[in-house]
Amino acid sequence: MPRDPDAVPHSPKSGRSLATVVFALILGLFIGILCIGSIGWLLLSRDSGRTLLSHMWSAVTGRTLTIDVSQPTVVDRIQRLQRLETVVYTMDKLVTGAKENSLFPDFLAGDRLLMMVHGEVIAGIDFSNLKPGDVRVDGKHIRLRLPASQVFNTRIDSARTRVYSRQTGLLVSTDPNLETQVREEGERQLRGAALADGILRTAQQNGVATISSLLQGLGFEKIDFD
Repeated sequence: MPRDPDAVPHSPKSGRSLATVVFALILGLFIGILCIGSIGWLLLSRDSGRTLLSHMWSAVTGRTLTIDVSQPTVVDRIQRLQRLETVVYTMDKLVTGAKENSLFPDFLAGDRLLMMVHGEVIAGIDFSNLKPGDVRVDGKHIRLRLPASQVFNTRIDSARTRVYSRQTGLLVSTDPNLETQVREEGERQLRGAALADGILRTAQQNGVATISSLLQGLGFEKIDFD
């Protein structure tokens, strides 16, 4: 058969090169799609995505976390808590107050008041009293002696405290100081009831829990309280 002078000779080697290029392009496209999908999945998975990005950022910046857990620093951290309120007791007390006359019966000269007192008793630990000798640090082990818990305040809620009844004798006028005196007695009874119910013990326990969380955050692995 006569050969066409315009025909371009076909080389098997050039055909293989073209197939290799096409295969490489397809493979690169597939890898790119796979990488984009993996990144998207990590971003959708919030926790793992954040963890991975955090590790990558730490590796790039090369920063390391250092926490000073020396004894003076720990004492300063705890003292910054100042008066830490760890428990609040809310309660009602029915309180009676009366002014009586030794000569005349109550319906003539008496003055009696019945009041429902609503208030709260707040207790906690005053960490400003913490002394350097109360904290001993040995590596990751810390031993400390906390100040004793105390009642910080007893408050009467005026909006929810009310007089239930008032009886005044026919021969006397209403005593303007009786209500104030009954409120003061109600405050004293609220404090006494909270103490009897163990508010100081609860305040100390809650203080220990708070300080333990703080010290664990500073990196201590063993925490003892005296």
